[in-house]
Amino acid sequence: MGRGTLRIYLGAAPGVGKTYAMLSEAGRRLARGTDCVVGHAEHHGRPRTEALLWGLEVVPPRELEHRGAVRAEMDVEAVLRRAPAVAMVDELAHTNVPGSRNAKRWQDVEELLAAGIDVVSTVNIQHLESLGDVVESITGVRQRETVPDEFVRRADQVELVDMSPQALRRRMAHGNIYQPDKVDAALSHHFRPGNLTALRELALLWVADRVDEHLTRYRSEHRVSAIWGSRERILVGLTGGPEGRTLIRRAARLAEKGAGGEVLAVYVARSDGLTSASPKELAVQRTLVEDLGGTFHHVVGDDVPAALLDFARGANATQIVLGSSRRKTWQYVLGPGVGTLVARDCGPDLDVHIVTHEEVAKGRGLPAARGARLGRARIVAGWATGVAGPALLALLLVTVDPGLANDMLLFLALTVAAALLGGLLPALASAAVGSVLLNYFYAPPLHRFTIADPRNIVGILIFVGVAVAVAAVVDLAARRTDQAARLRAESEILSFLAGSVLRGDTSLEALLERVRETFAMESAALLERAGDVAPWTCAGAAGPGARVARPEEADVDVPVGDHMALALSGRVLPASDRRADDVAWSEEDRAELLEGIEDGADRLDHLIGNLLDMSRLQTGTVTPLIREIDVDEVVPRALGGVPEDRVGLVELDVPETLPMVAVDPGLLERSVANLVENAVKHGPPGTRVLVAASALADRVEVRVVDRGPGVPDEAKDRIFEPFQRYGDAPRGSGVGLGLAVARGFAEAMGGTLTAEDTPGGGLTMVLTLRAAPRPAEDVPAAAPAVLTGPPALHGRRAS
Repeated sequence: MGRGTLRIYLGAAPGVGKTYAMLSEAGRRLARGTDCVVGHAEHHGRPRTEALLWGLEVVPPRELEHRGAVRAEMDVEAVLRRAPAVAMVDELAHTNVPGSRNAKRWQDVEELLAAGIDVVSTVNIQHLESLGDVVESITGVRQRETVPDEFVRRADQVELVDMSPQALRRRMAHGNIYQPDKVDAALSHHFRPGNLTALRELALLWVADRVDEHLTRYRSEHRVSAIWGSRERILVGLTGGPEGRTLIRRAARLAEKGAGGEVLAVYVARSDGLTSASPKELAVQRTLVEDLGGTFHHVVGDDVPAALLDFARGANATQIVLGSSRRKTWQYVLGPGVGTLVARDCGPDLDVHIVTHEEVAKGRGLPAARGARLGRARIVAGWATGVAGPALLALLLVTVDPGLANDMLLFLALTVAAALLGGLLPALASAAVGSVLLNYFYAPPLHRFTIADPRNIVGILIFVGVAVAVAAVVDLAARRTDQAARLRAESEILSFLAGSVLRGDTSLEALLERVRETFAMESAALLERAGDVAPWTCAGAAGPGARVARPEEADVDVPVGDHMALALSGRVLPASDRRADDVAWSEEDRAELLEGIEDGADRLDHLIGNLLDMSRLQTGTVTPLIREIDVDEVVPRALGGVPEDRVGLVELDVPETLPMVAVDPGLLERSVANLVENAVKHGPPGTRVLVAASALADRVEVRVVDRGPGVPDEAKDRIFEPFQRYGDAPRGSGVGLGLAVARGFAEAMGGTLTAEDTPGGGLTMVLTLRAAPRPAEDVPAAAPAVLTGPPALHGRRAS
């Protein structure tokens, strides 16, 4: 049995008629003879909606008790046993009562779909997970019941149930949505005209985007290359120059003139790195276009006009905005500019706007690197220069006899030219042809392949040697330049992808979309499988028709680890773009990296712990579990977080004869751990930290002593405030929460934490705890206060 289909009625707000539309659809299907049941429907006491239930089969709900009340939920098991062709399930984002089969109703619907049952459901736009922040900014209320966007996007049909804000407010005023006692409050809060208009716009735009996705998929499946101007899409071609900001603003104004206009800024980077755009300027332009509601795209292409046009047609753009050329007049002898070529090849379905700016005719601000790539045209030119050039030169020298030495220099110049154009092989051919011609035409005896004068033999040999050496050096330089340029292009791409993650494009589909655009592919998919013989599954995809079943079905198959593969469709990539080598780490490097990761994870864990503890203290949610315990059981455990290289520097003096204390062992351990860590971190290298405990009357004092520079009296209280670090604390030594958390825990247990000067220099943290009351028979008649341990020592500042 295949998977069922999902149809969703989407509304902007309660009361627009989603449930009415769902039940009306149930009646129509039942009249056509379809086996249809109502799994769950909320009519909210609305007579016209409730009347639609007459004649429909309703699966009895499952009643569950929650917080003293009985709640009715959809009985998923009953619907599955009934196995209808279609099930009507209202309120897709509903949260089920604890004890239900699933936590959310959309998960119930997922079960029905998996069982082959078609489902018709409803949801409001404010319940989509990705719109939570937007809806909260509009209505002031955070929606707690949400449904994942991906689940709604995977629906086979999404139909908008629309109603104007004025009509919806009239329905509310007439009592057709809420009970009369709730109407006034609703009209003055959630159902304000501004709220309803904004929510309606969200719903319209969301559905429009989904329609656009279907249109893109249809165009791809039917290979429609012509542009359909269903909405204005303005493509801006960026070079990385400062004029890009002018172009983006101009495109945004054009987009505002059309309903649903969209701006797509595109920067084309050559695969050989010939362009040298400023990354800083591109970042500024990216921010500008995103602030204006557009999107930024980074693609790779050696033919910039063709890459722009391919992207425009793939994105169904209707207009292209380009800047006037920065070329000076004489530079046009090198060929037409990008704007001219795009306007010539765009066809009748694309409008091209050439926008003037301040950089017009000021010269190319982005210089091109010369000789960086040995393309086919250059290699052909090199062979022509290396083979035909010497023959033409020999014909020219028939009427002129400059001498053998000058003849050699002229032929050598041709060899260098061949090397610059075509690389090593054309230059070697030029040297060979040139040496033969020199021998035949200019070395006596003439017109014979023999040389009478030994000095001419030496000269020709030197000519060949210099020609080969020059050709090799020029070829090597050109190829090294090409390699460096490609590496630069790759680094730009990696930086761009990493930036996408940092900007929040964390979904796999977003990253795959960037990969697809970067390599100018039609689609990209990441496939995975559990083992070598297990079937492939699609972990994520971007682009129309991207869900291939196996990597072999794609044009490009790049292994990613042992059981994953990147499948790209659209064109065959050259070998230089297919590299996926892993980094080979030595055992020493691996150990060092793992140690660094472990150390960083420990610091992060400690920081998060302190942040959580401070938030609990500030909200008053710390509830100590007081019990009697010996200090010598807790304090040693607090030293577990001391770095291994500093453990030997911590001296412990906690007598076993101390009275028991009434504390929360966990809070006491955290407090002492923070104090010890603070002392170790800020004490001079190589100095010892003393952790001592002593009893005095009805209390027990734990002292943590260091020999650092100490803290002035006026700063001793300030170091216990959150996010305070004393002035001599080194960078990276913490955010200033350790001592604040330690004092908060101490006070929560009924104790105190203060700072004192260490005799001889340093700081002493004094943690005072309440001693546990002892039975009367255990107390001596005149028991003097017992003081053990060292005199008052101690010290350190906030971590």
